[in-house]
Amino acid sequence: MSIQNFLLNKYANWKLKDVPEAQRKQMMALVTKDPELFKKIGEEIERRKKGGEPEMKAAMEVMKKYRTELASLMQK
Repeated sequence: MSIQNFLLNKYANWKLKDVPEAQRKQMMALVTKDPELFKKIGEEIERRKKGGEPEMKAAMEVMKKYRTELASLMQK
């Protein structure tokens, strides 16, 4: 396990402490498969939030935009 993955796991465990363990592991597996995609998604959500859009709406819109990429990751 690389240092980046270790830190990412620790952060996810802290940030997603209310999420069930199975879902947390599934999310971490997706992030490890394509970290650049999730970096792009996060940056785009932040840009929209800074533009005044509510966080939930920004997240939903960005996730819709990247729906096909996310679906293909889940199929792998």
